[in-house]
Amino acid sequence: MELRHVRYFLTLVEECHFGRAAQRLHVAQSALSQQIKQLERELGTPLFHRSTRRVEVTDAGRHLAGYARSILAEVERAEEQMALLATGRAGRVSIGFVGTATYDILPRIARTVRAQLPDVSLELRGELLKPELVEGLLDGTYDLALLRTDTPVDAAVALTPLRSERLVAVLPTGHPLADRAEIPLAALADEPFVVHPSRDRSSMHGRVLAACARAGFEPATLIEVGETATLVVLVAAGNAVALVPESVQSLRLDGVTYLPLVETETVDLALARRAGHDSPAVGQVAEVIQGCVGNRRATGTP
Repeated sequence: MELRHVRYFLTLVEECHFGRAAQRLHVAQSALSQQIKQLERELGTPLFHRSTRRVEVTDAGRHLAGYARSILAEVERAEEQMALLATGRAGRVSIGFVGTATYDILPRIARTVRAQLPDVSLELRGELLKPELVEGLLDGTYDLALLRTDTPVDAAVALTPLRSERLVAVLPTGHPLADRAEIPLAALADEPFVVHPSRDRSSMHGRVLAACARAGFEPATLIEVGETATLVVLVAAGNAVALVPESVQSLRLDGVTYLPLVETETVDLALARRAGHDSPAVGQVAEVIQGCVGNRRATGTP
C-alpha cells in the first residue's frame, strides 16, 4: 500500500463520488478508478460498492478508513517534526556550565529556550570543572559549554566570548568588614580563603591567587572545594572568605555578605562548542545563549 493509495482512498470515502474526488485530487477520474482497483486487488477485498448512480463504502472500507486516517496523521506529524529539526526548532541539546556560571545563567537560558524553542529538549548540567566540560565537548557528552577563558582549550573547541564580570568578596555576615560599601582586597590578607580546585582543574583558582598577588599578599590558608555552592556555605559558616564572579550573588544564603572590591578584577565567560559539529538545534540554542548572556553585565539576579 502506497501513501498515494491512502490519500486517494480517503478522499473517495469523504466524497463518495469519483468525479468530485478526482477533482479534489487534481487527477483524471479514470486514473483514480485504476488506483482504487489496484488497492482493492492488493488488499483482496472490495472497498466500495459502485453503481451508475452512487458509490458506497463497504464494511472493509470503513475499517480501513480508520487506519488510513491514523497513517496520514502520523505522516503529517513526521513531516512537521522533520521541518522543525531541519530548522533547529526541535531536537536535543546538552549544555554544561562551569560552577560559577551555574546560578544566574542556567535558569535564564532554560526559561528563554523554553519560551523561544519549545520543541527543543535541553539537558542541563551545572557545577562542572573546566576539564570535565572540555572533555565532555570532545566526546559528545555536551553540545555546548559555558566556561572561563583563563586557560587554553583544545584546538577542536571553538570559543565565543560572552561577557566579562568583576570579582567580588564573599564574607561571613558577622565579619568586621561586612558592613562596608566596598573593600580593598589587601584588607583580607590575613584571612583563610576558600577556593576552587587547583592543578588546572579550575581557572578560578589561579585567577583568585593572581588577584591576591596583585594586592600584595598570598593567602596563608587555602581550603579547596569543588562546587561554588559549597564554597559559599563554608564562608557562611565563618570558616573563611572567598572571591567569586559577581554573578554568584544570585546564590542567596543566610550568613553571607557579598562586597565589591576597590580593585577591578575581572573574569571572562565564553560559549564553547566542538568546531564544525553543530546541529541546527545546537546552532539555535547557541544564538539564544548569546542573546541572553552575551554583552551583558552580571547583575547578581537570575
